[in-house]
Amino acid sequence: MKRMFWIILMMSCGATYISSLFPIYGSHYQMSSLEITMLFAVYAVILVPTLLIVGAKGSSWGLKKVLRISIWLSIASTLLFIGSQNVWMLFAARILEGIAYGAFTGTATTFLLSQTSRQHLSTAIKLSGVFVNVGFGMGPAISGLVLQYVQVQPLRMPFWLLLAMLLSSLVFLEMLPSLKEEPKPLNTKISLGIPENIRTHFISFIGLPAFTFFMLGGIVFSVIPSYVKNVIHSSNLSLAGVLVFILLGVAALIQFFPWVQNPVKRMRIGIVLLAIGPWIIVFSGQTGDLWMLWIGMLIQGVGAGWSFQAALRFAGQLPKPEERPRVISAFYLCAYSGFIIPPIGVGILTSFFSLNHSLIVLNTFAALIVIYVLIYSIKFNQYYSKVTL
Repeated sequence: MKRMFWIILMMSCGATYISSLFPIYGSHYQMSSLEITMLFAVYAVILVPTLLIVGAKGSSWGLKKVLRISIWLSIASTLLFIGSQNVWMLFAARILEGIAYGAFTGTATTFLLSQTSRQHLSTAIKLSGVFVNVGFGMGPAISGLVLQYVQVQPLRMPFWLLLAMLLSSLVFLEMLPSLKEEPKPLNTKISLGIPENIRTHFISFIGLPAFTFFMLGGIVFSVIPSYVKNVIHSSNLSLAGVLVFILLGVAALIQFFPWVQNPVKRMRIGIVLLAIGPWIIVFSGQTGDLWMLWIGMLIQGVGAGWSFQAALRFAGQLPKPEERPRVISAFYLCAYSGFIIPPIGVGILTSFFSLNHSLIVLNTFAALIVIYVLIYSIKFNQYYSKVTL
């Protein structure tokens, strides 16, 4: 199990690694805010259908085989970043990374669960979410630190380190035993795989919070580097990466905090904090107060951790065991959908408004979702209390 968690950590790290380099690419290639957010979002545009297809057919192809191909595609993406000479190569590398992580996400969870005893399934699901969060935070933090303090070939050097990390994950994968998988028909129906009896609850109290968490996280990944540079007026290239790491590091660690055991209550508190944090970040942009930015990140991190943990718990707990892998894949499908439209929306809005005002529009949209989730939580709590008696 430990080796599989390392693989999840390294692949998740690679998925967000480029975030700290957005300002560098913007300056080097003269890219607009819209182009930068599109460079971020194209990853998710490709990832979502890949996740859907592989989630349905991955088992019939062989889980370990899919994981191996995913890591090799991520390595190919990294090599493309290292050799990039123009913008189209950056987009090609991001597309490859989208395919790689899209194929990896649902398959990795299924592979992990198949290696885990029944009594440890809930712990495995929880820890997989923690390692995903930590990896997402580590990516921009590591690349930002390399950019700031190594200062040798800034467009290339960070990716040499990532390449070594991905190669280590490939080694660990080959050390894991292959599963004795029963052959399944290749014409497996491609669908979200959400059972009808929990579909409404899934959409309203699992999918929407996951979408919101990743939407606000996606804005952080795609915008915060430019936000730190142009709004907070800091030239430290590592600051944006450290901020992202704090956001997701807090999101991971807060999941182990014992207070508020009831997952429905934890979701309610988490989703509210998830909405409050971004408003404090916007306020920091209006005042230029760096401390307010740190506080906003901290609050958003707590909210993200609790809402993500509760949503993932429900995704693993409500369906039958044989339905669980597909429902968890659907959970991540909803989550990564949050990476697409909102970041592009910020890029479009910044063509007409300031970056700070663009964030206000997205935060208002997130607030409306949060209000709906809070209202629906009354109905969900009644259902959850019955099924967990």
